[in-house]
Amino acid sequence: MANKPYTINKGVNRPISFKGLQAQYILYLGIGLVVLLLLFAISYVMGISFWISGVASGFLGFLFFETVYKLNRRYGMHGLKKHMAQRKVPYGLKVRDRGFVRNLKQKEHGQDQGS
Repeated sequence: MANKPYTINKGVNRPISFKGLQAQYILYLGIGLVVLLLLFAISYVMGISFWISGVASGFLGFLFFETVYKLNRRYGMHGLKKHMAQRKVPYGLKVRDRGFVRNLKQKEHGQDQGS
């Protein structure tokens, strides 16, 4: 019986990365490029000059690349999602009357909550 070499996957728990982009930024870049391609095709079919639509798409593509790489460098793998979630957390709650607080009931331990 010959020795069978088994390959070992050493990157099992590592995040996906491609050319410096990590995780969800690869998806953002892919979707953005498809949208730019569709915008170019639509503008060309509408009769806008090839050069004008090509230069505009190239410029928008450059801006999109720079923005995605900047977000990747600034926030990292999960930082953008955390940043967006943090923006939705309120700074505080305003209670204008004491009746709200007085009517709160504490749960009593040992009682069945279902009946």
